[in-house]
Amino acid sequence: MKRIGILFGMENTFPPAVIARINEISGEISTPVRAEFAKIGATDMEVPSGYDLIIDRISHDIPYYRAYLKNAVLHGAIVINNPFWWSADDKFFNYALAAQLGVAVPKTVLLPSQRPPPDTTSMSMRNLTYPLDWNEVFRTVGFPAFLKPHSGGGWKHVYRVNNEPEFFDAYHRTGDLVMTLQEGIEFDDYVRCYCVGREKVRIMRFDPRKSHEGRYVCDASPLDPPLERRITDDCLTLNQALGYDFNTVEFAIRDGVPYAIDFLNPAPDADLNSVGPENFRWVVNAVAEMAVERVTGGGGTPREYRWAEFLNGGMKPPAVKRRRAARTPGRTDAS
Repeated sequence: MKRIGILFGMENTFPPAVIARINEISGEISTPVRAEFAKIGATDMEVPSGYDLIIDRISHDIPYYRAYLKNAVLHGAIVINNPFWWSADDKFFNYALAAQLGVAVPKTVLLPSQRPPPDTTSMSMRNLTYPLDWNEVFRTVGFPAFLKPHSGGGWKHVYRVNNEPEFFDAYHRTGDLVMTLQEGIEFDDYVRCYCVGREKVRIMRFDPRKSHEGRYVCDASPLDPPLERRITDDCLTLNQALGYDFNTVEFAIRDGVPYAIDFLNPAPDADLNSVGPENFRWVVNAVAEMAVERVTGGGGTPREYRWAEFLNGGMKPPAVKRRRAARTPGRTDAS
């Protein structure tokens, strides 16, 4: 029997629903599968985890779990999402990679931390130009803009700044965090997309300006088919390149162009109370089906894309080739 474990934190709706759906699917297939809440104690480096597949929802907050998952992979377990890539990833690199792949992204500049990191001083940063050429930074990005960590989530330490005084006021509150300053896209529409298994996409209308519970819009008009196709292709492109089997991608749509705003969400919100019943049913079923396919071998082992393959005009994922073949006009400076 194949064993699937779910590693999670404070979630109360998604993990048990996925377990129930996986065990339901198990009764419909020839290879028996059993899903359960993962149980972990002290980790012996020479002992396998006991799970054939682990769905990770919490290791970004618990370093012990991340180390445990890497050892589980070493002993043959499949982990969703890959803990090695997740450990190496950051949002600034993702934006740069997206631009190389032809996905529209806002203009973005990486900034050093306002304060030296712990156990360092200004002497440790003697290679850094000081003061920075702030005029050039502001000319590149423009205002309004968003100041946000180069790696992180949950809208923590994110500031909208409309001018230089607001920028410096926010920047001096960021301490030793490495930040990015990003062009603020004044959007006409906004979507958040689940991408599961690097092949399934669900586009959800979303309003980031509303409270957490009211951000998912249920009564919006349909997207135009060409825009929907482009968003779907961009989601697949990003997740294939980043090696994520479960992620969300957010797009701010301006003048018909979807700009990828946030796509480092390998433990995306899947709570019934925030995403709503329809989205919840879709994501539970999609993740359960993907996990069963992967652990039974029906879904194969997705090829791991490598960073170098996408740089300097290198090999592109299939979604990029399809999109570029079908859509050559309408490119923007950001695409």
